[in-house]
Amino acid sequence: MASQLSQTLLLTVPLAPLVGAIVAGLAGRVVGRRGAHLVTILGVLVAFLASASVLHSVAVDGARYNETVYEWMTVGGLRMEVGFLVDGLTAMMMCVVTFVSLMVHIYTIGYMEEDPGYQRFFAYISLFTFSMLMLVMSNNFLQLFFGWEAVGLVSYLLIGFWFNKPTAIFANMKAFLVNRVGDFGFILGIGLIAAYAGTLDYAETFAKAGELATLGFPGTGWALITVICVCLFIGAMGKSAQFPLHVWLPDSMEGPTPISALIHAATMVTAGIFMVARMSPLFELSDAALNFVLVIGAITALFMGFLGIIQNDIKRVVAYSTLSQLGYMTVALGVSAYSVGVFHLMTHAFFKALLFLAAGSVIIGMHHDQDIRNMGGLRKYMPITWITSLLGSLALIGTPLFSGFYSKDSIIEAVHASDLPSAGFAYVAVVAGVFVTAFYSFRMYFLVFHGQERFGQHHAGDHHSDEEPDHHAAHADDHGEHHGLAPGQKPHESPWVVWLPLVLLAVPSVVIGHLTIGPLLYGDFLKDAITVDTTRHPAMKELAEAFHGAGAMALHGLSTLPFWLALAGVVVAWFFYLIKPGIPAAIGRALRPLVVVLENKYYLDWFNENVLARLARGLGFGLWKGGDGGVIDGVFVNGSARLVGGVARLTRHLQSGHLYWYALVMILGVFVFMTWQLWPGLPGLAGR
Repeated sequence: MASQLSQTLLLTVPLAPLVGAIVAGLAGRVVGRRGAHLVTILGVLVAFLASASVLHSVAVDGARYNETVYEWMTVGGLRMEVGFLVDGLTAMMMCVVTFVSLMVHIYTIGYMEEDPGYQRFFAYISLFTFSMLMLVMSNNFLQLFFGWEAVGLVSYLLIGFWFNKPTAIFANMKAFLVNRVGDFGFILGIGLIAAYAGTLDYAETFAKAGELATLGFPGTGWALITVICVCLFIGAMGKSAQFPLHVWLPDSMEGPTPISALIHAATMVTAGIFMVARMSPLFELSDAALNFVLVIGAITALFMGFLGIIQNDIKRVVAYSTLSQLGYMTVALGVSAYSVGVFHLMTHAFFKALLFLAAGSVIIGMHHDQDIRNMGGLRKYMPITWITSLLGSLALIGTPLFSGFYSKDSIIEAVHASDLPSAGFAYVAVVAGVFVTAFYSFRMYFLVFHGQERFGQHHAGDHHSDEEPDHHAAHADDHGEHHGLAPGQKPHESPWVVWLPLVLLAVPSVVIGHLTIGPLLYGDFLKDAITVDTTRHPAMKELAEAFHGAGAMALHGLSTLPFWLALAGVVVAWFFYLIKPGIPAAIGRALRPLVVVLENKYYLDWFNENVLARLARGLGFGLWKGGDGGVIDGVFVNGSARLVGGVARLTRHLQSGHLYWYALVMILGVFVFMTWQLWPGLPGLAGR
């Protein structure tokens, strides 16, 4: 019999970061900068150690937990509760979130060292960790929605952390509004579940999934379960930045680099992937919803990768890589390979956090110049950043034996094994995406760490990218000082609080896939967390039959099409940017119309700002003038006031204050009552 987990231990996991956030946020001036980072790091460290203990109990002892911690209220038969569901999926997510968050907290000590908002930043990232933990540990839709909205709110605060910069304010407002679009669909899905299942509890909802699958959506020919799943996935499209709700994520690079790693690697953007995997008992009942998920994921995986090719800001290259990899995870969900999707979520969390933090280390070494065209040859100046970046890049492109290989290759094989109608398009997209990913990843790697040294020179136009006006950049701008490396200056390796997290993240980026693929995909670790109908969706069954161990998979990977495509991407990037650097410029001139489309990000931002925003403003103006001003104010508010005023004007004549008027009214009243019964057709005394 499986052992039970301690409720106290589980409460410690989210509450420890919350306590750190409260202390750093409300008592930051009292505890000082050192006290703020100590208390928040301690809180996240406690959460990580507790999560590791939970993971051990779940994996080794088979421990499980699904209980209500606090009942908020009951409305009819609908219970509003706070509760925890801990199984293999939750335990894995708890460890990933807390470990990456711990690395980011340590890294922040060096990166934000002189920023005046130091304590505030630590409070925000610790609060973000609490919010994400509440999301992944929830056992009901109410708590899931609380965590969902909380991570959105804190991400808004973090993206706009430098609130004096207009572009940062624009970016955080953009993230907030785009996520509201997704969240509208998400809450509609939850509302349908509450209305038709009569519960917000996961287990009770899943028990009624068969009944929901037999119902139709009123007034349409659609299946109710399809509408529910599509609405839930629209929420995931916003949070996990899927096309076309992806537009907020690249602009979110306006925030400090540590939050890029925290939000865009292991936590916020993977919330949608986690949610769909958790809802697998519902999604398995709708092939239409799965096809929708698959198509959206395939578009995101390929077309966001194309945008990474033309980026010159080091953080934006990694950001578009995140978008593409989120597309791969979504594709896995669409072919019912939910365990493969969360496996890639886990491996990606480590190597993408590593790449973001390494990009931040490069930015520090370059005195906050983010343009990769102004770099080159950093390998000998920043050896730790160089080697960890190389390991992260090899994991990202799916090099055999690295963690990204096991998860990415499994996604491609799962799509190939799927028999969904859109699987053919998705397979082409994910296979082509392998070459694209390798090309833009090593384009950045070669331009930054190899080749000619291009720093310390006067460049045409802006010498620096204005993506990230951190504390140094802000002061430099204020005092008119040089931004970036001056002529004769050389880059330098970052302090140990910056490079230590890189080393600690590089280890799982290399080995975690090899160690965990067996239990995660083909063992019992996720068995009770994820439901798959292998008869209708045979992808995972076929993968299990072909799996003969992690070593054999890596050896076989050397002869597969994805490996050769990845190798081709690396070789082409090497040739283009180190051997014949004139070729990319020539191709850019020849394909100028295509480059313009990519530079304008498929004109989606233009469409949103000039079409959708104008329609929304027009609709808002119409509702304001016609609805609010005309109907609500004109009829209900002012109209009722005018009616009362008119009645008052009439009745005030009855209260004249003259006795002769009151006597006349009394006489007329007596006369009416005396003759009432003589008035035919009137109710009252007539006919008595």
